[in-house]
Amino acid sequence: MSNRRNFLKNIAVGAGALAIDLPGFAATDEAMQRSYELEKSAARFNMSGYRAPKIDKVRIGFIGQGMRGPGAVQRMSHIDGVEIVAICDLIPARAAKSNAMVQKSGRPAAKEYSGENGWKDMIRKEKLDLVYITTPWYLHTPMALFAMENGCHAASEVPIALTLEDCWKLVETSERTRKHCMMLENCCYDFFELLTLNMARQGMFGELVHAEGAYIHDLRDLNFKKDTGYQNMWRLRQNYEHNGCLYPTHGLGPVAQCMNINRGDKMDWLVSVSSNDFQMGQIAKDLAAKDPYFEQFVGKTYRGNMNTTTIKTNKGKTIMIQHDVTSPRPYSRIHLLSGTKGMARKWPDPERIAFGHEWIKEEELKKLYEQYTPEIVRKIGDLAKQIGGHGGMDFMMDWRLIDCLRNGLPLDQDVYDGVAWSCLFPLSGRSIAKRSSSVDIPDFTRGAWKTNAPVELTLKGGGTTGVVNLEKKEASKQLNVR
Repeated sequence: MSNRRNFLKNIAVGAGALAIDLPGFAATDEAMQRSYELEKSAARFNMSGYRAPKIDKVRIGFIGQGMRGPGAVQRMSHIDGVEIVAICDLIPARAAKSNAMVQKSGRPAAKEYSGENGWKDMIRKEKLDLVYITTPWYLHTPMALFAMENGCHAASEVPIALTLEDCWKLVETSERTRKHCMMLENCCYDFFELLTLNMARQGMFGELVHAEGAYIHDLRDLNFKKDTGYQNMWRLRQNYEHNGCLYPTHGLGPVAQCMNINRGDKMDWLVSVSSNDFQMGQIAKDLAAKDPYFEQFVGKTYRGNMNTTTIKTNKGKTIMIQHDVTSPRPYSRIHLLSGTKGMARKWPDPERIAFGHEWIKEEELKKLYEQYTPEIVRKIGDLAKQIGGHGGMDFMMDWRLIDCLRNGLPLDQDVYDGVAWSCLFPLSGRSIAKRSSSVDIPDFTRGAWKTNAPVELTLKGGGTTGVVNLEKKEASKQLNVR
C-alpha cells in the first residue's frame, strides 16, 4: 500500500510521458491518492448487515418525475405500509401528473414541490423516512447526501455516484448518520438472476470462477430526442463528457451478488478498453443539417460504441462488463456465471444452464426453477408481474425495500455495493486514458468484506408487507392485505 501511494504521488505531479495531452490526469491521480488514504482509515460504522429501527408506516418523498419517477410512484401506490407524502420535479406539471396517479389509487394527495431547489424544500419541510431519487445521474449523489444529512434513508437510481470522491462521501455519510443509502439496482431482482443467485449459493455451479454482465441497449433514438427524450439532453451530454463504462451496474450488480463481492470477496483492479465512436458523432451531424439545435452536439468526442471492462477479484476470479448504447443490436445484459461444476446464461434468450458440454433440456430447467426459486419470488413474484416494472423486477425491488425498512432488516444492497458497482464509471475512464492500464478498485468496506454476510435469500424476520389496489383479490389475500 505504501509503495503504491508513493508511486501515485510521483505521477500525480505530472512526471513522465503518461501525463502528456491528458490535462486532467494529475487531478485524477490526486483523487486516487485521496481514495487510498480513505481506504486505509477506520470506518465509523459498518452499514453491511445494519438493522435500522423499524418503521411501521414508511413516509416517502419522490424526486424526479421524468423517465423513471412516475413508474416508481405507481408501484409504491400498491404497497401497504407506505405513505406517499411528497412528489417533486423540476417541472411542476410532472409532479402534478404523478400526484393525480396517487389520488387515482385511492390514496390522499401528496404535497407537490418543483423548481431547482424544490427537492431541498421537500426534504427540509416534510418528515420523511425515505427519499426516492429518480433524477439525472449527476444529481444522485448530492440528493442522497442531503437526504441522509436530514435524517432520511436514501434510495437512488443507478449509478449512485460518478466520481470516487462522491463514492466516499456516500460511504462516510451513511456510516456517520446510520441511514441506509441504497442504489436501486432493479436487475438484481429479475427472476433468472435470483434463481442463479440461489443456485450459486447452494453450490450448484461449484466455485464461481468467471462472470459476465452488460448493458447493451440501442438508445440512439432516445438519446437524440429533443422534446420527448431526457431533460435538456442530459444523457447525451454524458456520452461526450465521459469515456468508459458509463452504465455498469445493470450487468455488474447481479453477478457481483452471485460472487459475494463485498461479502467474502472484493474487486481488486480493472482494465478497460473502448472502441472509437462510429455512430453518435455522425448522428449529431446529420441532425444538425436539419435542425440548428443539434449544432451544439457536432464535433464532440463521443465515447466509443463498445466498452469492455475486465475485473480481477481478490480471490483470483474475473468479471467482464460491457457497455454499448449506440450499436444496432438486440438488448442484452449477458448475465453469465461460470463455475467449476456448471454455468448459466440469460442473454440471448432463452435462459440456459449447463453442467457439461450441452445445455440442459427445458424440462430440467423447469425442475431447477421449482427447486431453487427464492422465497421472495414465491411470495411476491406473480403479483410483481401483474403490477409491472420491467416484467416485475422493479416492483419486487420496491416491495423488498419497504418490507426491510418496516421490519428493521438489513437491505439487500447497502451503500458499499452501490458505490463499488458505480465506481466503474470513473475508473474505466481512467484506465482508457492510460491506454488501458490496470487501475486499482478501492475497498469501500475498508476490510469488512472479509466478514460481511452474504445477501439474505429468505424472508426471515420479514415478508409481512401487504399489496393493495389489485384486481385479483384472492392473490392479494396471500400477502396479508388490509
